Amino acid sequence: MPIHLRAEPGDYADACLLPGDPLRAKYIAETFLEEVTQVNEERGLLGYTGTWEGKRVSVQGTGMGCPGATIVFEELIQLGVTRLLRVGTCGGLQPDHALGDLIVALSAVPADATATHLVGGEPHVPTASWELIHEAVHVAKHSDLTLRVGPIVSSDLFYNPDEGQYERWSKRGILAVEMEAAALFTLAALKGVQGGCLLTVSDIVVEGEFVRISDDELRAAVDRMTRIALETATAA
Repeated sequence: MPIHLRAEPGDYADACLLPGDPLRAKYIAETFLEEVTQVNEERGLLGYTGTWEGKRVSVQGTGMGCPGATIVFEELIQLGVTRLLRVGTCGGLQPDHALGDLIVALSAVPADATATHLVGGEPHVPTASWELIHEAVHVAKHSDLTLRVGPIVSSDLFYNPDEGQYERWSKRGILAVEMEAAALFTLAALKGVQGGCLLTVSDIVVEGEFVRISDDELRAAVDRMTRIALETATAA
């Protein structure tokens, strides 16, 4: 039994959705899944397994930031999870973003230390698994969601003292900033499992302006993203 996820092999499904917020994991389990069982509550990292459209799937909160989330990723893999799909929120970095837009991450600039440590400091491009990217794009194109596919950045900092960094990232074509995907993509590659990331734009942080989505709009956007994620994760 792992230290932080107090579960046994088989408690989690092969596919697991990974919101940062443990309470969002609880919400997803209670709203979308059937035959739900709570499989972890250690350290408040709530985890659940149930079924969606007859297919077994899990959802596990990771907390914020690459170091802590990587502990969760590692232990899920120890417990037999082979498809790890982050479902999170992000700051949109492009002027044409709208609040609530969906992003499918191709790669994640490792502006964090965890992904770099995992590869011993060597140059590395954390990249999502093609199987999950392809399926997510296929599923989303059959919905009415505005979809963006491209690179994101994973940062160690939520409150960033470098006021010009967002603009520099934006000019390089980075779609969004979040805090966990670079480590997920790196660890998944090292362990030979699939890692992916879907993001809802909850903030827009370009051109010197910060705009935040409303709670109701965020809930609706996350619901749309979650349906895409569940169909993607359970497609195999």
